[in-house]
Amino acid sequence: MLKFNTFLLFLLGPFLALFLVSMEFTADAKGLWIQTDMVKNSLAEMGNETNELGNTIGDLGLLVQSQYEVFSRQSEALDKLTEQSSAYANLSDDIYEQKILDILGPAVAAHKSKNNEIKIFKLDELGYRGFIAKIKLFDPKSFKVVLAKDKLGEVETTSKAAQRKGAIFAVNGGGFYYEDRDGKKYARLIGNTVINGKLVEPFNGYPGDLFFAGINKAGEAIGTVPQKEKDITNLDAYQGVSFIPVLLKDGEKAIIPDEWIETKQPRTMIGKYANDDLIIIVIDGRQNDWSSGVTIERLQEKLIELGVKDAYNLDGGGSTAMYFDGVLLNKPSDSKERPVANNIVVLP
Repeated sequence: MLKFNTFLLFLLGPFLALFLVSMEFTADAKGLWIQTDMVKNSLAEMGNETNELGNTIGDLGLLVQSQYEVFSRQSEALDKLTEQSSAYANLSDDIYEQKILDILGPAVAAHKSKNNEIKIFKLDELGYRGFIAKIKLFDPKSFKVVLAKDKLGEVETTSKAAQRKGAIFAVNGGGFYYEDRDGKKYARLIGNTVINGKLVEPFNGYPGDLFFAGINKAGEAIGTVPQKEKDITNLDAYQGVSFIPVLLKDGEKAIIPDEWIETKQPRTMIGKYANDDLIIIVIDGRQNDWSSGVTIERLQEKLIELGVKDAYNLDGGGSTAMYFDGVLLNKPSDSKERPVANNIVVLP
């Protein structure tokens, strides 16, 4: 029996081996089929992802185009808004100008050219009288500080300086005092004077409380109490003079030195409005039948009433003088003009 089984196994051996090999091949084939199927699935997924990426890129292109169109519309709107803002700014300037004119009242004289516009107003208050000049500078070069006879140490009346320079407008300038030089009177300027962008003398910081006021090279009103030369050069000063005290700063009253308080005098002052228009005022004094003069405190109040932003007190007293179009407008306290060391003139 054992021999028969052994013989039968011997006969079936090749077939059994073939069967096992075929089973192994089938398993390998199935594995290959599974791997091929996985590759097909991966390729299919990749294809789907590619399609989705294409769709995304297409959507992104549409989004970019849409954003570009939005940007273009916003840019156009911004350009229009800028144009409107400029128009509104001009409108605001016109409204501000009209507000100033409403406060000042009707002009009694005027001049306008490509270089400037000057309007003259009467100032007639209880106890004092004077004149106001409102000046727009279109060309800063039409505004000048001039030395008397164009020379240090000399004196000259405001009218003479205006006529000599061919000016349409003039007013007395900064402070000065006389000193003796070689037996002759020499008009010494106080503080600092700038003509055509240059100090006419070395910087003088004494006594430390004198202001410097005038215009810069853009024609804008400037002012400071300089402690060093750089304080003036930093303002890009073009023309300017010195005296005391500062009256207003940013629409607020400045502190007045004790020796300047509660004294009525003829006054000259220079200042500016918020739009950089210049305002120059002269007030007569020492003439009870005409004008008694004004205190610094009352002048400060009047300037605030007039809407002035910054203001500076120039040399006053007998020096106070305003000239316009060939005529001396005010009545100097000495009954005639006092010669001074420098004047401010405006060319036609």
